[in-house]
Amino acid sequence: MLQFLSFSKKKIGNSLSIYIKTNTGNTLSVDLDPTWDIKNVKELVAPQLGLDPGEVKIIFAGKELGDSITISECDLGQQSTLHAIKITKKPPPVSPLIEESDEGKPLCETLNDRSFSNDDTQPPSGTKVHFFVYCPTCKGLKNGKLRVRCHFCKSGAFTVHADPQNWTDVLEPKQITGLCENGAEFCADILDNREPTFADFYFKCSEHTSLGEDDEAVPLYLIRPNLKDVPCLACADVNDLVFVFPCEGGHVTCLDCFRQYCSTRLRERQFWQHPEFGYTLACPAGCPDSFIKEIHHFRLLSENQYVQYQRFATEEFVLRSGGVLCPQPGCGMGILADPECTKITCISGCGYVFCRLCLQGYHIGECHISEDVNSTNNADCSYNVDPARAAEARWDEASKVAIKVLTKPCPKCRTPTERDGGCMHMVCTRAGCEYHWCWVCQTAWTRDCMGSHWFG
Repeated sequence: MLQFLSFSKKKIGNSLSIYIKTNTGNTLSVDLDPTWDIKNVKELVAPQLGLDPGEVKIIFAGKELGDSITISECDLGQQSTLHAIKITKKPPPVSPLIEESDEGKPLCETLNDRSFSNDDTQPPSGTKVHFFVYCPTCKGLKNGKLRVRCHFCKSGAFTVHADPQNWTDVLEPKQITGLCENGAEFCADILDNREPTFADFYFKCSEHTSLGEDDEAVPLYLIRPNLKDVPCLACADVNDLVFVFPCEGGHVTCLDCFRQYCSTRLRERQFWQHPEFGYTLACPAGCPDSFIKEIHHFRLLSENQYVQYQRFATEEFVLRSGGVLCPQPGCGMGILADPECTKITCISGCGYVFCRLCLQGYHIGECHISEDVNSTNNADCSYNVDPARAAEARWDEASKVAIKVLTKPCPKCRTPTERDGGCMHMVCTRAGCEYHWCWVCQTAWTRDCMGSHWFG
């Protein structure tokens, strides 16, 4: 059982209410001044743990926080959780915010979040974000922040060995290893067996007060900022936010055209009931293997349309499972009955008794069966797209071109730097500089960059 202790150094204005978890099972509730640095936090926490400040390290979002880092630089929200761990041995000297790759080369590209306005269509100007989520608490599309924890014990007292380079590193399990400092027996057993400890990446909504470490949101990874100015597949406009279909070429459409595509197919009941992904759509250019796996992307539809989407998905599942829908107007109850049974009673619905074959009131004798009763189930889910536009509106191709032609100067020494893929964390290779900076912000690499656009 967690023990909660509440203490504060002094009365603070504009404070952040933060929880600090320890590997002894305590959770400390503290009010922190955003101008304080991590050294102040250690001085505040260490006496409560019976330790000296030098014996404590603070971990957040997969990295150890250096003493000189201020609270305002840590990308903390109200009721966020820090982890205070007793140092068992002196760690090697590292930068408080970053680490270099094994090869000594720049650590590169990241995604960032961009929030939606009140109508959930466009982000506010001036923000630099790549991560978008569907928040079950806020019930909408929101800014997201990337977080990390131990894959095995789910503790946030975890530091990663390497930066994530792409969505595969984040969405697929057991891609990046790290060090769990929670001290849990389960993780200790794994380490004794010499099995690697893996990072578990997850997303939080950044637009509401944290509800704890179990507060998660669904990543909408197909919605991205249009950094490459790729034109829309349908309208050919260049928009700030785009939807990138999961096909080989990564066809791009603006969010308005994506909504139109979804609503049209929904109205015509031409979504597909995929055996693995559920009720979904494929790329409108007809690309193979391009079904949308994360169906929360259809939250871009209006509330009424999404309710209709859920109803159609349920009906399609019943039909594909060998069931039948009650034909009585205003009912539509899904009924699973024995295949040889022709007399169907809508027991849990309106009570209507009908013939399974002709969907009319039950009768004795032969009935007329319409030949196109299930014609909509075989509808072709292609979409008329201009082939010339489809050739231009490709995300992957635009990314390759942009990487080849774009360079940015190091913010410190102005040395031209070329990004060759990977994360947005850059390390200047000029001798004597070695400045750590963000490719997106073109300023020093910070914890906000990690949470908002660590990879791309």
